[in-house]
Amino acid sequence: MKFRQHIALKHLLIDNKKYIGLQFYSNKALDILVKQLKHVNWSDEFNMYRVPNNKNQLDEIYNTFRGVAWVDSKYFFSHTRSKALNEVFDVDWYRQRARPSNYRLCPEVYLQKLELKKYSNNTVRLYVKLFEEFINHFFDKDIDHINEVDIRDYLQLLIKSKRSNSYINQSINSIKFYYEVVMGMPNRLYRIDRPRKNYQLYSQRTKSNF
Repeated sequence: MKFRQHIALKHLLIDNKKYIGLQFYSNKALDILVKQLKHVNWSDEFNMYRVPNNKNQLDEIYNTFRGVAWVDSKYFFSHTRSKALNEVFDVDWYRQRARPSNYRLCPEVYLQKLELKKYSNNTVRLYVKLFEEFINHFFDKDIDHINEVDIRDYLQLLIKSKRSNSYINQSINSIKFYYEVVMGMPNRLYRIDRPRKNYQLYSQRTKSNF
């Protein structure tokens, strides 16, 4: 069954409390239904309705919109991209490497989560390297207090430094892994834009000429 209307669920963090954000194109039917949800409030910061993040509220959302709109959870539930690898997880290089004094290290829990998700050793090395570059850029700021504005500024710096799209995308992946997977906030940073591939830009320009 196809629905013309759909509601996307988002993870929101407001005043250190977890909420379920409901993003949809406003219309009379959906506006009436969403206001029937318990503890629902409007978030000016995220420009969407939100309810407390718990199982009862999640069940209520599905029950309320069943048969009316498709509840899109692809931004809400985390999905691992890990592979079933036979290689042994190796982080000896992490502890034995030479590093500058006052260098901020990747949190141990970051490594543990990478191991749990069975990421390849090459991916682990890359994520650790890029995430450490990120957190050392904000050396005087607590990692958990770095916000989306800070991340956008950092990505703009990478762009101005002529970093490749691949490098920027991998940096985003390493940052998202910490806040979304390690800290348990799937797609908290869904509003962070990724660089577009050159051929996509070319295609758009080509179409505009017809």
